[in-house]
Amino acid sequence: MSALPDPPSSTPGLSGDWQPLPLRARAMFTITGVFGFLVPALVAVIPISQLAKPAAFAATLAVLSLLMLPLLGAWLARKQYRHTFWKLDGVGFAMRRGRLWHSETCVPTTRVQHLDLKRGPLERRFRLATLVIHTAGTRDHAVTLAGLDEDEAERLRDRLARQVDDEAGAAPAG
Repeated sequence: MSALPDPPSSTPGLSGDWQPLPLRARAMFTITGVFGFLVPALVAVIPISQLAKPAAFAATLAVLSLLMLPLLGAWLARKQYRHTFWKLDGVGFAMRRGRLWHSETCVPTTRVQHLDLKRGPLERRFRLATLVIHTAGTRDHAVTLAGLDEDEAERLRDRLARQVDDEAGAAPAG
């Protein structure tokens, strides 16, 4: 259960408004950021302890790397969370990420092949899911958005699937 309540979220619709990730996703992003940087920090400790002299200096560098790299990971993960948005409109699904390196991905419903929801152990703990949109074509054949509220991810998947079915049914038979 999350300590902080999620801000009110509108149901995904055809409004075209950019939706933020739920507040619970921030904790998941932070945890994965810390552990993602902890492994390199642990690997860095071995050469630091071997190369740096005197031993007190080596120990100081090792402790700093074990503290600073995970903190850097947490900071980057929180920034990633804060600058990730999505929307579903009449054209299809769109995702916007980043601030310094801005990325926007649009998937028209005509390109959607199938949709998946993934839930790892950490996502299940925070009641989150990852939406995977498989597309036609070879480049970037799947668009993935992690950190969605699990109920909202299911509604989004179902709504997008209906749009795909509606377009397929409206296509003239050749």
